[in-house]
Amino acid sequence: MKPHSMEEKISYRLFLMGFLGLLFTAALCIFVFHRAFTAQAWDDLEKESDLIRAGYDLTSEPQQLSFFVTGDLRITLISPDGDVIFESATDQPMENHLTRPEIVQALQGSIGKDIRDSQTMGYETYYYAVQLPGGNILRVAQDAETVWSVYDGALPAIVLSCVALMLAAAILSTLLTRALVQPVLNMTEDLDHIQDKVPYKELIPFAESIHADRILRENNEKMRQDFTANVSHELKTPLTSISGYAELIETGIAKPEDVPGFAQKIHGESSRMIQLVNDILQLSSLDNASETSSMPEMEVVDLLDVVKECVERQKLNARHAYITLTYLGESAPVRGNRNLLDELCQNLCDNAIRYNRPGGKVQIVTACTRDGHCSLTVTDNGIGIPRESQSSVFERFYRVDKSRSKATGGTGLGLAIVKHIALIHGARIKLESQVDVGTTITVTFPTAS
Repeated sequence: MKPHSMEEKISYRLFLMGFLGLLFTAALCIFVFHRAFTAQAWDDLEKESDLIRAGYDLTSEPQQLSFFVTGDLRITLISPDGDVIFESATDQPMENHLTRPEIVQALQGSIGKDIRDSQTMGYETYYYAVQLPGGNILRVAQDAETVWSVYDGALPAIVLSCVALMLAAAILSTLLTRALVQPVLNMTEDLDHIQDKVPYKELIPFAESIHADRILRENNEKMRQDFTANVSHELKTPLTSISGYAELIETGIAKPEDVPGFAQKIHGESSRMIQLVNDILQLSSLDNASETSSMPEMEVVDLLDVVKECVERQKLNARHAYITLTYLGESAPVRGNRNLLDELCQNLCDNAIRYNRPGGKVQIVTACTRDGHCSLTVTDNGIGIPRESQSSVFERFYRVDKSRSKATGGTGLGLAIVKHIALIHGARIKLESQVDVGTTITVTFPTAS
């Protein structure tokens, strides 16, 4: 679905608000004007009636009422039985007025009022009736233009005014909307500093989210580039060695007695490449598990069983490196994936052996706290890690001592794999290390329940 323009939407709503406001104002003005107009008409008739009644009281002659007729004022004198005694508007006999609303009200002892309008002439006639002391009814009437006829006469001016107001509202809504939207559009001109140019406080979370996302994307891109460069370098080095030795054998330059040595080096470099590829595939699989909802199958696993199996597997490796490998601890059940936990322990143990000295020691310990948090700790008395490098050792391809890593055949991905496995299990990693003293890495898991 095509997105709507925010500027158009705001302009439309502002224009609609202006239009509705104009209609409401017009309706309110008509209501107020009509009430004021009617009140003024009754007030005028009441004053005229008081004046005529005072004059009639002095003469008591119905025909004398004609002297009080002015302009469009109409005077009628009606007997208590409804017969018309005097009518200023005509000399012709008139029908009985006993049923007229204003006469009925006056006979009941109150002021009689009624408004009757002429549909053809566009006039309203206001009737005001009051009972005199002798019992007769004095009625005063006056014609007035209806409110609607007044508006009909002013209709062209009203229409022109409304059109002008609507055009002004449309122009003002467009200008106002543009003034509101333009600062938002200006935010996109410099995405690197978008959080510094937020025009409205409501947009601060939006700008911070964009800035954080941009930094994350840049970091991910840098990591991708670094990863590609490191993989290329790591693969290029053994491939160059394999190609060189193979070429010497192929061209016959290598002496027969050197061929077994060259073959051994080719085999060693190939093994290193296979290990690197396996680690890359493992890391890629862990990345997918961390970023998607397809988490590996979890079950209750005893860390002590994992450690026993790890020590058994690494026993030969430790013996070749002249390292003493032991384990110690208690049953430590955690909720996790057995294969991934094996991988975590293997990488920690392999790292401790690889970066140790002949005659060194590696110990793996499992433990549980009273609140049910179990941990796996790998301690060695090897070369240690400098303080400035401790925050980076879990990054991909990071090596503290590149020359030693090359000599020992490390890929630089072991601790990165450990970090991702811990992340999948919701575990925390704690690193303590001192140069020439040794390193301790503790992975603490949440409760198994």
